[in-house]
Amino acid sequence: MWDNPRLLNAAANFLIGLALVLFGYAGLQLLLRSPLFPLKEIVVRGDLKHADRGEIAGATEGVGGNFFATDLAPVRERLEQVAWVRRVDLRRVWPDRIEVTLEEHVAFARWGQDAGDLQPRGLVNTHGEPFSAPIADAMALPLPQFAGPAGSEGEVARRYRNFAERLAPLGMLPERVVLTPRYAWQLRLGGEQAGVLNLELGRDGAETVEQRLARFVAAYPESLGRLPRRNVNEHTFVDLRYPNGFALRVAGWKS
Repeated sequence: MWDNPRLLNAAANFLIGLALVLFGYAGLQLLLRSPLFPLKEIVVRGDLKHADRGEIAGATEGVGGNFFATDLAPVRERLEQVAWVRRVDLRRVWPDRIEVTLEEHVAFARWGQDAGDLQPRGLVNTHGEPFSAPIADAMALPLPQFAGPAGSEGEVARRYRNFAERLAPLGMLPERVVLTPRYAWQLRLGGEQAGVLNLELGRDGAETVEQRLARFVAAYPESLGRLPRRNVNEHTFVDLRYPNGFALRVAGWKS
């Protein structure tokens, strides 16, 4: 071996490489533990309208130590637990600052679990994602009411937009959208001057529920729209589950 230059060069290169790795590791550990790079500031950014700034301050309290070694994962986890916070972005900014960027949920609707559940169990954001917020916050917001099986929040939000687009010519919006356990759709409309209008759309089949709703919108001016104005608290029920028309049940009518 000692008279083999190739082996000697390989061994020397290996030892040099090992020494560099060890020196690098020692230098990294020294850097991570050095008091020369203290973390001095945490800056929180974001357009915050609902998230409690006191809770946010509490979630970042006690973060300090070395700029390089500070573990940001626990900070992220605490911030994600703050009501109304949807997403958290953390980054180190040289030489001594951590920047926190928060994105809030934008509430789109209140959420209940079934058609008879008027008490909101949470909220749905504009991405169709469910999230929790204080009940007082949910009740104070002028939002439509959604209800459906667990996990259907995104689909209900998507279909709400479809329904609202088709109802626009009538100047109405869904105040309530329900997806039943059998995946049938029910609407309650707002903007109706002749009382509360409830629509039974049924399930998607050869004809989608949007097509049934479009047929109702087209027929409304010459049918239900011609009825005398009624008490705004009286309910009218419209069953659209017919291939060539719809059935009405109006409060106070015997037939």
